[in-house]
This record gives sequence, structure tokens and C-alpha cells, in this order.
Amino acid sequence: MERRYGNSRPSFGGPREMHDATCSDCGAQTKVPFKPIEGRPVYCRDCYQKHKNDRPSRPNFRREDNDEAQESDEE
Repeated sequence: MERRYGNSRPSFGGPREMHDATCSDCGAQTKVPFKPIEGRPVYCRDCYQKHKNDRPSRPNFRREDNDEAQESDEE
């Protein structure tokens, strides 16, 4: 079995193909692990970090009202 260290993941099918792109914010040339789609923004590493913090967080799908219903059934 191959040993992996740190945050590396096994690569399925070899190295990832990287594609050239231009950052939608700063205009820097960058490489991304997906084929850019026209009309969708692509960001360099620095600009991606800025935008990542701007994105709304995922909704919490935890059913808290269900927990309350179970507590009232126990009384």
C-alpha cells in the first residue's frame, strides 16, 4: 500500500489535468483543475480566498424542531 503524508489524497487515474485561465478579479494568469466555462468566473488562489469568505454559508439542515417535538413527547 502506498503511503501518503499530509493532506494529499490518492490520485485516481494519475495527475490532475490543469487548465490555463485568467483570474476574473485581478487578471492574473493561473491554472485550475477544471475546464473553465465561458461566463463563469475563475479566480486565482488569492482572489478565491477572498471570495470564499464572501459566499453565503450552507444552510443548516439539522432538524431542531424535531428535537423539541421528541422532548415534548417524553413529558
